[in-house]
Amino acid sequence: MFRPAREPQSKRHVRSSYYVVGEGVLADSRDEDPAEPLAASTVEALRKFQFSRLGPQAKPERQLDRPARTELAQAMTDATRTQPDSGNPKVPAGFTYLGQFVDHDLTLDATAAQLEDDITVRQLLQGRSPALDLDSLYGLGPDHRFDQRFYEPDGIHLRTGTTQGIPNATDITAQPLVGFDLPRVGVGSLKSERRRPLIPDPRNDENLAVAQIHCAFIRFHNRLASDLAEKGVSSAVLFESAREAVVKHYQWMLRTDFLPRIVDETIVKEVFTKGRKVVDPSPGEHDFPTMPIEFSVAAYRLGHSMVRGAYNWNRIFDNGAGTLRLLFQFTGTSGILSPPPDSPDNPEAGSFEHLPTNWIADFRRLFDFREAGRDDLGVTDAQFNIAKRIDTLLVNPLATLPLGSFGARGTTPDPVERNLAFRNLTRGNMLRLASGQQMAKHLMNRDVGVKPLNASDFDNRDGAQLSEALRKRLAADCPLWFYILREAEVNGGGRLTGVGGRIVAETFHRAMEGSRYSIVRDPFWRPFLSPVDSRRDQGVFQMTDLLLYAFEGKADLLNPLGV
Repeated sequence: MFRPAREPQSKRHVRSSYYVVGEGVLADSRDEDPAEPLAASTVEALRKFQFSRLGPQAKPERQLDRPARTELAQAMTDATRTQPDSGNPKVPAGFTYLGQFVDHDLTLDATAAQLEDDITVRQLLQGRSPALDLDSLYGLGPDHRFDQRFYEPDGIHLRTGTTQGIPNATDITAQPLVGFDLPRVGVGSLKSERRRPLIPDPRNDENLAVAQIHCAFIRFHNRLASDLAEKGVSSAVLFESAREAVVKHYQWMLRTDFLPRIVDETIVKEVFTKGRKVVDPSPGEHDFPTMPIEFSVAAYRLGHSMVRGAYNWNRIFDNGAGTLRLLFQFTGTSGILSPPPDSPDNPEAGSFEHLPTNWIADFRRLFDFREAGRDDLGVTDAQFNIAKRIDTLLVNPLATLPLGSFGARGTTPDPVERNLAFRNLTRGNMLRLASGQQMAKHLMNRDVGVKPLNASDFDNRDGAQLSEALRKRLAADCPLWFYILREAEVNGGGRLTGVGGRIVAETFHRAMEGSRYSIVRDPFWRPFLSPVDSRRDQGVFQMTDLLLYAFEGKADLLNPLGV
């Protein structure tokens, strides 16, 4: 959602082309007409991330033109509308950015910058397959000559970064703190080069919340690797042993904690117990997963509506002072790691080259540790951050994205092109995504019980307010992304259901099945790292358990700036 010089295009959100299996290459067109597929050579097909299409194509004449997309995008980001917080259940705001971290894991092209002869065809395909295997954390591993830079010299632990103390501060913020920033390149003639994150996927430094979650995963791996070494695990297998355990705990957490918070639990349970009906339902033993464009370009963009405009970030940036714009600003990819008035649109502005210490996250405000029985790590309701409800409204700051968040620094785009809703709707047009109505009918024909939206479901309620003409148009042919958000708003109580719920649950299941390490293919595996004995005995491992393990259950690590 939320890019350093010379970065491979396939790692960016502004993907210029999609290779859709069976169709060819669909590339952006300057006149915004739907893309015409271009034939791909065998080599080109191998080198491109593998997308697929679940449903039919939309007819171009029934898609929204630019004025209609502009009107809809403005309605979705209307500054006069107040979007409610998530209701029942209330979703801690950290899950918004965990979802973004997962998106980057699913869509990372792990071989984009490494097309050397020592990558086999199988590795090439696997590196371009959507799998929940944390390749955004591990890259191609410590033995690969390009990706070994992400690791400590021992080839076991991941590199960590150090924050930059605040000049003239008189408290802990004056100190550089190890492990609370992403590792950074640190060399180069330009500040933007030195600020670049030294991680496999620079998108995880597009906003501060997802960057801090990436730091937590680095800690998670490093602590487990150290614990395994202390238990006598041979150095020859130590890294892979740690990686396997980390990946499986991560998948378990997504299956049992993350997915049920954003998708109707009935759908999640059905998919993970009875299997898939829509997303690659009967793959061959050696088939790699592909990424459904309906998931990537529509269904999984649900997280955009969960974003808050401001956060109670830590004791310093409290009472909403952690604004969304500042979460972009204090990064090395979208921002400049330096405070205003320096502008993030100038990548060489600002004086900081590491995260300022006063911007370290207070994880107690993003995830509810009381769920794990740690009342001592709870915060007041006024301090805690709840995600916005999944619906058809986005907070207004998403109407004016920073140029660095979509690779447009140095340009002057039409203002509407900075609107995230407009960008999502336009990308759906380019790929000729089926309308929501088409996808509902397609799923029903495959014996998936979905409840299609009625024309009355597009009446104005408490979501985006539509003109009568636009409402009638959407009731007949609704862009898939908006349709899925409307499903959550009308039928899902703020969680995905129907078309959107099914696409997301099945894509997650396939991505776990296709991972090198997989809880789907290893159904008897159970988590063993929960720091709470009773939860470990019950096979419980949630995001709070992951953080408690990674940060050793210590308040001064989960929140080093204090209360």
